[in-house]
Amino acid sequence: MQTMTRTRNSSRNSWNLRPAVAVGGLALSAAFLAALFSDSVAPLIRAAVADGTPAPALLSVGAPAPDFTAVAHDGQKLELSKLKGKWVVLYFYPKDDTTGCTKEACDFRDNWTTLQKKGVAVFGVSTQDNTSHKAFAAKYNLPFPLLPDDKGELAAKYKVPLMGGLARRITYLIGKDGKIAHVWPTVNPVGHAGEILSQIEPTAARTP
Repeated sequence: MQTMTRTRNSSRNSWNLRPAVAVGGLALSAAFLAALFSDSVAPLIRAAVADGTPAPALLSVGAPAPDFTAVAHDGQKLELSKLKGKWVVLYFYPKDDTTGCTKEACDFRDNWTTLQKKGVAVFGVSTQDNTSHKAFAAKYNLPFPLLPDDKGELAAKYKVPLMGGLARRITYLIGKDGKIAHVWPTVNPVGHAGEILSQIEPTAARTP
């Protein structure tokens, strides 16, 4: 009788451990997949595992970039359709003057001369208004326009999710033909300008 009791208890304890083992296996599987896939996919897997948020269904490469008109923090009126023939970086970021957003903006600033030589127009977009954008741009001497999206309309056009009223950190590279050339669903703020230049330069090299 005592032997049978021990067996049942042993089985019950083993069963109770199964959820923990399953969760541990899921985490290991995610880590393995992140290591296995390419650099463009791995950050997306890590982000989904880290915050439990599914990857957003963004605009696909080759899709026409939705046109928009906006007034930037410096008073400049911008219309995307009038920028055909130029590379356009449209980068969404959560909030002015926060740590990651400052690093990202300064990375573009520090690579501004090279970006200009390649004919790249850069626009930062967040849900703050132009009063906030002006202060942010002045504090860090940002040489490119920041666009207000306080109603989230531009984010909606580009299928960028808002979390707590703040845009996710997502970047679109729009080609000279006005179509989406590359998408970064997750962004490392440091070195992002270099990633963009690496996408543009091979194409430029093939152009006669």
